Amino acid sequence: MTDIPVYALYGEDTYSEEQNWLHWETITSRSQLYGFHIAPHRHEQFFQVLFLARGAARVTLDGLETALAAPALVTVPALTVHGYAFSPDVEGFVLTLFERDLAGLLADVPDILAGFARPCILGPETEGLSPLAADIARLAQEADRAAPGQALAVRARLVLLFLAIHRIGRAGPVTADGAAAVAARHLRAFQALVDRHYRDNRALSFYAGALGISTTHLNRICRRELGTTALSAIEGRVLVEAKRYLKFSALSVKEIGIILGYADPAYFTRFFTQAAGVTPSRFRALSRSEEAALTA
Repeated sequence: MTDIPVYALYGEDTYSEEQNWLHWETITSRSQLYGFHIAPHRHEQFFQVLFLARGAARVTLDGLETALAAPALVTVPALTVHGYAFSPDVEGFVLTLFERDLAGLLADVPDILAGFARPCILGPETEGLSPLAADIARLAQEADRAAPGQALAVRARLVLLFLAIHRIGRAGPVTADGAAAVAARHLRAFQALVDRHYRDNRALSFYAGALGISTTHLNRICRRELGTTALSAIEGRVLVEAKRYLKFSALSVKEIGIILGYADPAYFTRFFTQAAGVTPSRFRALSRSEEAALTA
């Protein structure tokens, strides 16, 4: 992915390798340096949380744009191409930490960790979102003061913050329907498996077996929760990644197909064309034309 900038923090090329490294800043402090516009870029190792406390923003995640009003929260895993356009009255925070440290913090709760493998946007309609501003402010205050047990306190506040985000936006509502709760857990575990193995051309039986259920039951869960089959969910994940490479990299269609597990370029082209409605080459040309028009 050579065409998309890779930053430590936006506009910076270096970072500290210090263990449990955490950086926080206000949205204004960096965005105003760039006219409140942060162009699409990615972080190779960093996970970010952006909390919009005031104002509005246009958020771009892997080429998909969403308009947001405060309060709102965005989580951005490493390697996700993301950009922002903020209103001048914007207020809020950006937290940045190594993705390896997030994995360490949530190692004992893999189901919750898996929920942060994909980017997430929580808008103002999300119940319980506003109190997170105070949680982030307390975390920032702790990170800024040298006091006994500071590192432990920062880690504890981070765990509580990510648990709160998970409860607000990722966990389903409490229900008396035990079967529905189990199905929701199976779906989250399936999505986490897909994120890890979508390049491997695994058979549907692999995913069902890893979950301890039948392929028929896995399809039933996906149809009920996602409105599609399990295979379509896997192919949809491949399609997202294919579009990301076509739009933001200089790799050839053949090279992208190989990365995504398609040794036969013709087979990859057929898959992409059927799923996206245009050939990979045409999608790339259209994406670049649109980008050129926006920057003209």
